[in-house]
Amino acid sequence: MDSRFCAATRSISSILALASSVVTIAIAGLPVSAQARPDAPSSGLINPRAIVFSPATKKVYAVDTDHGAVQIYSGSSMQMHPVQVGSAPVSIAVNTVNGKAYIANAGDGTVTVLDGNSDAVVATVPIGSHPYSIAVNSVTGKVYVTHTFGDQLSILDGATNTATDLRTGSSDLIAIDSRTGTIYLLGYGGAVKVLDDASKKLTERQVGKHAWGLTMNEVTGAVYVTRIENADLAAISPDSSNPIALSAGAIPCAIAVDSKTNTLYVANYGDDTVSVINAATGRKTGTVPVGHHPKAIAFDANLNLVYVANTGDGTVTVIDAARLGVVATLVAGKNPYALAVVPGSNRLYVANEADDHASTVVDLAGIQKQNQ
Repeated sequence: MDSRFCAATRSISSILALASSVVTIAIAGLPVSAQARPDAPSSGLINPRAIVFSPATKKVYAVDTDHGAVQIYSGSSMQMHPVQVGSAPVSIAVNTVNGKAYIANAGDGTVTVLDGNSDAVVATVPIGSHPYSIAVNSVTGKVYVTHTFGDQLSILDGATNTATDLRTGSSDLIAIDSRTGTIYLLGYGGAVKVLDDASKKLTERQVGKHAWGLTMNEVTGAVYVTRIENADLAAISPDSSNPIALSAGAIPCAIAVDSKTNTLYVANYGDDTVSVINAATGRKTGTVPVGHHPKAIAFDANLNLVYVANTGDGTVTVIDAARLGVVATLVAGKNPYALAVVPGSNRLYVANEADDHASTVVDLAGIQKQNQ
């Protein structure tokens, strides 16, 4: 399965054969790009945007792919209720200004638009087959969607709910710098494509093959790409065309950013660790052992805690960022693969890959007390 998706994504084991010098493992659940090869892959959903928190509405949205629904946690008690959307929803984005939520439905090639207040479906927009990752520029209101096995980027006008396509070549993940109107697109083939939204000019930054996760520091504008074969990150500065390599651990697959301290936390699937990197100096400042096969990672700036989803043992590791120590290992769902943080909350929201429950809630009340 894939931390990037797919209506069908092949096993990682064939890709790791290309990178056997890094680590020898047999996996059926590591994130792999749908663009890795053109033949039909063989598994199911995995997407880092499968569960998100909306700061505008204080709600959490999680895909329920099997049931064509989105699970919405809302209210002071954050009770969950489902809302039907399109077929096989895989990723979600929210507009942090007006609260609208956008869901990419891989099964029927649509985007569902939800009203942030009422949770009503206000539009269903056809955009073409196999939408994969979705993101919103909350400044302009535009919504961007990649397509598995496609070479187009769909762009929705948030005011009219109309869509146009732009040929960008194949890509999976998206990061947006809303201050500059720059869109970063990552495919598995070795380049980050940089799109200027105003001019539609497209350039490329080469980052090497087997690029995996994509994360942006929204304060500095720097973009970071995990490279599973090299056991490192490619750091792309907004004012430089030459990425810098930052050492991580074996098979790095996800990154969380503390923008205030310019610190990166990298989940290393291959050696069950989190690497801590000072992004300003490029130096690794620590390594923290976590659970088995960490696949997702998130940072809560309010509590100064790092959360790591360990897909191999169905747990979440909680790390105190101040002392770089594990303060708890908590039971999550089966094969957790994506996380949503409500800053300062006593709950963590988890998307599960192989569970009767598409999402679960982890109680953090005891963890808060330890860090007060």
